[in-house]
Amino acid sequence: MTAASRPEGEATVARPANDAATRESAGKGGGKPEVLIEVRGLVSQFGEQVIHQGLDLDVERGEVLGVVGGSGTGKTVLLNSIIGLKEPDGGTIKIFGHDTSSLTPEESADIERRTGVLFQQGALFSSLSVLDNVASPLVEHTSLPKATIRELAEMKIAMVGLKPESHHQKPAELSGGMRKRVGLARALAMDPELLFLDEPTAGLDPIGAAAFDDLIRNLSDDLGLTVFMITHDLDSLYAICDKVAVLADKGIVAKAPVHELERSDHPWIKEYFLGPRGRATKNAA
Repeated sequence: MTAASRPEGEATVARPANDAATRESAGKGGGKPEVLIEVRGLVSQFGEQVIHQGLDLDVERGEVLGVVGGSGTGKTVLLNSIIGLKEPDGGTIKIFGHDTSSLTPEESADIERRTGVLFQQGALFSSLSVLDNVASPLVEHTSLPKATIRELAEMKIAMVGLKPESHHQKPAELSGGMRKRVGLARALAMDPELLFLDEPTAGLDPIGAAAFDDLIRNLSDDLGLTVFMITHDLDSLYAICDKVAVLADKGIVAKAPVHELERSDHPWIKEYFLGPRGRATKNAA
């Protein structure tokens, strides 16, 4: 993206040298990857409607995992179940080895410190400035001096590519792409190991979506983040995801790199990745 096409108020983030291939080669011979999220036999339902039935999923440290599925397959339900916004109707979920159904206050606080969430609409506080939005987790969860909190918040804002002029703006004064970046800066405020993203490029134009994809990939590489990303954006899957988990038939029917999913015989996967849009995205990648 050129400087002329970049949305006003956004700055560049340098792309690091390491990439998916580098991470893959570095992991070979290094033993079994650590599993940060372990879902076993998950059941999710609303009344008589069963969304998930016996769903299993592992998310390994350091991977950027895209989660896809058709409408009604429960992508956001799965996310909400993992982060504790919905209680599972069956099965178990472990984060960092902690069973989420029986957390002690200390374990719950530990998970909250080690995770960050960017919701689809950003979920920013409309009455607070950009700086105060990003600082809010630090204010809530630490006893750091105000000056230190301000400095850390400014660092996170710069990290996501926003200029200092944005510090005192309110969410209503920002573009959609800038609001996404502020939400991401807030999600990173506590230096999490695990980052959850719900449709991060939804509502962005192609240039803004591509820039946000680059930002996520850069931050993942630089900070060693593990990323769980719900998306319908084929460009994002090809550009930044190490693996993709496919929700269908009330469970995860496949988890693999995109090039492996392209060879799948599952009807939904074939239509998604090898339909007209999938072919166009693959050819452009």
